[in-house]
Amino acid sequence: MWNTVFPYILSGISVGGQYALIAIGYTMVYGILRLINFAHGDVFMVSGIIMVYMAASGAPLWLCIPLVLILTALIGFVIERVAYKPLRTAPRMSAMISAIGVSYTLQNLVLYITGGLNQIYPTIPWISDSVTLFGATTKVVTVVTPILTLILVVALVLLINHTKIGMAMRAVSRDFETSQLMGIKINSVISTTFVIGTFLAGVASLLYFTNYTTVIQTSGAMPGLKAFVAAVFGGIGSIPGAVIGAFIIGIAENIIKGLDIILFKAGIIPGPMGLATFSDAFTFALLIIILAVKPTGLFGEKTTDKV
Repeated sequence: MWNTVFPYILSGISVGGQYALIAIGYTMVYGILRLINFAHGDVFMVSGIIMVYMAASGAPLWLCIPLVLILTALIGFVIERVAYKPLRTAPRMSAMISAIGVSYTLQNLVLYITGGLNQIYPTIPWISDSVTLFGATTKVVTVVTPILTLILVVALVLLINHTKIGMAMRAVSRDFETSQLMGIKINSVISTTFVIGTFLAGVASLLYFTNYTTVIQTSGAMPGLKAFVAAVFGGIGSIPGAVIGAFIIGIAENIIKGLDIILFKAGIIPGPMGLATFSDAFTFALLIIILAVKPTGLFGEKTTDKV
């Protein structure tokens, strides 16, 4: 039984780590701007497309990987400056509509470039290799992802809690207007937040597409949506909450995908029931249940509107 369940748990932890890296971008931007950056999942997808074309150009992978991460962070910076900064004092709905516009712009741009054809992600040495762990065969990336995710999350928490820019981020997230009056450079803080968030999305893209090697213009939609659900599930604005929520969702959806096989081998059902069909639906059903019980999410803080 364990040999049947363990591969799904391992895969769930891996994809949960990838969702976590995307979810951090959502939760950081929301924590400062109270804005849901709907284009974040598409930046994740664009990062994958950049890697495909850069590798196809013949550039060595040791050069492609850092360049892709830098370009992804730069895209986040440009999006913030072009699409969100001019709307800083506009109603919140305007910024949200702008975010949706950026999302569709990125998707259509990639559709135009690729012609809608599936792009095959390059094979990255070592992390694409197979490895046997406790009797289960998987890719090295599956083992590396949760470890790398935790390292990056710890580094991010240290940056937020022990650096000057981190202190400025915490101040802005607490009180935007007062932070401006205290001389904090709001634009720099917000740009840094977007750069960090999109950089982590670039790392997630590298790990995710090593496992799921096909990239198309809609490849960022479902991972981005699930990462957003993870951020809300954990309490949007809370980095630990987003990470824990992402791991829970990743493990749960992968166990559901393998539930037919698990139940069949246990002798509970005579044949497949097609439960894998409901793996995506489960994510959103779980969110509804959690929000019905705790509207602020697992680790969200109750806020009161100022009069």
